[in-house]
Amino acid sequence: MSSNSPKISIIVPVYNVEKYLVKCLDTLTGQTLKNIEILAVNDGSTDGSLSILQQYAEKDSRIVILNKENGGLSDARNYAFSHIKGEYVGFIDSDDYVDADMYEVMYNEAIKESADIVECNLHHTFDNSEDTEIGEHITDKKEMIMNGRSVVWNKIYKTDWLLSTGVQFPKGLIYEDVNFYCKLVPFINKICYVEQPFVHYVQRSTSINNHQTLRTMQILQILDDIYSFYQENGFLEEYKDTLEFLYTRILLCSSLKRMAHIDDKYDRKKAIAANWDKLVTTFPNWKNGKYLKAYNGKNATFMKMMNPVTYRIAGMLLHLV
Repeated sequence: MSSNSPKISIIVPVYNVEKYLVKCLDTLTGQTLKNIEILAVNDGSTDGSLSILQQYAEKDSRIVILNKENGGLSDARNYAFSHIKGEYVGFIDSDDYVDADMYEVMYNEAIKESADIVECNLHHTFDNSEDTEIGEHITDKKEMIMNGRSVVWNKIYKTDWLLSTGVQFPKGLIYEDVNFYCKLVPFINKICYVEQPFVHYVQRSTSINNHQTLRTMQILQILDDIYSFYQENGFLEEYKDTLEFLYTRILLCSSLKRMAHIDDKYDRKKAIAANWDKLVTTFPNWKNGKYLKAYNGKNATFMKMMNPVTYRIAGMLLHLV
């Protein structure tokens, strides 16, 4: 990067978010760190989002509009990779917003520590309330895979390092952050943390998280893609036990809970069965996994008590909650 390059590039995928976009752009253009670029990827929006972007770009030359046909969140983020000019790069979803000093604080920490990644805390922002999520400072790579926060928008990444890994987001799939994060972890030399909760993660009632369908089963593709990546890149031997715990935690906890809330009973039954099959076929001895045996964290008892019978009962009970 040249001395005139932006300190941080911020990738903002935009698709039909005219209701939220102004607030997002206001918090980005109002950053105390002025030497930034905002890569706004208009992913084929059909509402007024592009018009809003154009209005802002006319007033602020740091905003670069990248127009493309609709391809989804992952495709929009990947599209911006070849346009990054910043020393570091961050990602913000266009319906979220951030505090004014976020990128100055995180960039200064990155430079001070020569970090590949810097992570901050976050708020869950509802219509009339907000709660704060404070994460652990995890530096062990196996622990990061098993229990780290995979979301991309509370982090900045050293651009040269990120591009050298060749890792991108999986096009056409949800749970893309899990995939991206887990693939990056083996390459990390240094990760640092700042305590401030800079990101406001806006909770929308129309979110995919609130309307479960068979798309929920894409987590199975995500996990298998991670497994294949580790296998193809020579990481599997070192991290196989770690991936076993990741599969166990995701499939028996968050994935099962989401699948239990699929409305159509036949789709729900199909998804829940496939979820169990994925775990027991990929890791037949998962219940004797060394990390599960030692685990005493959230849902530890629930995971350890699962067998074919208790799993089916759990699926039925979670549907009623």
